[in-house]
Amino acid sequence: MKKTKIWFNRWFSVAYHYMNWIRDNNEGVEFKFYATHPDIAHMSLQAADHAEVEPVLEPEAYVEFCLEFCERHQIDVFIPRLKMLAIAKQVHRFEQIGTKVMVCSDIPLLESLMEKQKFYESVALTGIMQIPDYHVVQTADQFMIAYQTLTAQGHRVCIKPTNSEGGMGFRVIDPELDELTELFGPINRNITPEHAYRILSSVDHFDDLMVMELLSGFEYSIDCLASASGELLAAVPRRKAGGRLRLMEEVPELIEIAERVAATYKIPFNYNIQMKYNNGIPKLLEINPRMSGGLHVTCLAGVNFPYLAVKLLLGEQVDVQHPNYGILASHIEKSVIMSGVAQKE
Repeated sequence: MKKTKIWFNRWFSVAYHYMNWIRDNNEGVEFKFYATHPDIAHMSLQAADHAEVEPVLEPEAYVEFCLEFCERHQIDVFIPRLKMLAIAKQVHRFEQIGTKVMVCSDIPLLESLMEKQKFYESVALTGIMQIPDYHVVQTADQFMIAYQTLTAQGHRVCIKPTNSEGGMGFRVIDPELDELTELFGPINRNITPEHAYRILSSVDHFDDLMVMELLSGFEYSIDCLASASGELLAAVPRRKAGGRLRLMEEVPELIEIAERVAATYKIPFNYNIQMKYNNGIPKLLEINPRMSGGLHVTCLAGVNFPYLAVKLLLGEQVDVQHPNYGILASHIEKSVIMSGVAQKE
């Protein structure tokens, strides 16, 4: 029987785990994995059957590279991370060559999900969950006004670019920070308001920066699985439980939020809702319309999220899942001999 060919383009190193969860599915379905990255020694490529160096290109040229790669290797399933929006806009061209793409094809929704301010505005209109207090600024003076406004409301404050991914650009504004002590201490993400202002004042204006309420309670990532039409099939809240510990926890109000998100936005396949509590209230950080960085941990709750998403993309039936909550997990490093990935077939 012909193996289904799956390609992961430039992903995080955890794609190594995604491939292995799909490969080790309990139904015995066989796959052949392709992976690309500018660094041929990248860890994600170690789980692939075939690896290649991918070029660094602007969005339009990158889409052409992806189309050529899929056609050359007769890829059945393409799971993109890099340039996801540009790829989503050309999904029909991939379908024409027989490649199914695991991506949200609702372009306005995808654009808003990738621009935090736009999505916050959308959520505020729906009322399906709470968002932090925030301001979007483009100048140093606007930053200082926003900072002072939020602190006057009793908030601690943080900043983050509106279109960044993960923790990129995140800083906590700490007026009590001793900069000399910080210089000789461990690296952290705290910065004084004066230091932030000096840096931001080095240019007349900068890309949109969100100045927002710092959420100081428990942080949860709600990993979700949904059908191609957006029907929610599984939602597992995963909490940072100290150090490397992660707890897959049944939290009714968070699962209800996931149900409301699914009903409102109908995001397909795998996605992740990041929430954080403040004063007992869960507030939205962001929604990632892709597999989360910790999804392989959530799979320990008994739901093979990556494999089931592939089944859904291929048009197969997947029933509502019943996760095992109360699973506490962690990880340790494991030494791995790097194989000759450039020659892997």
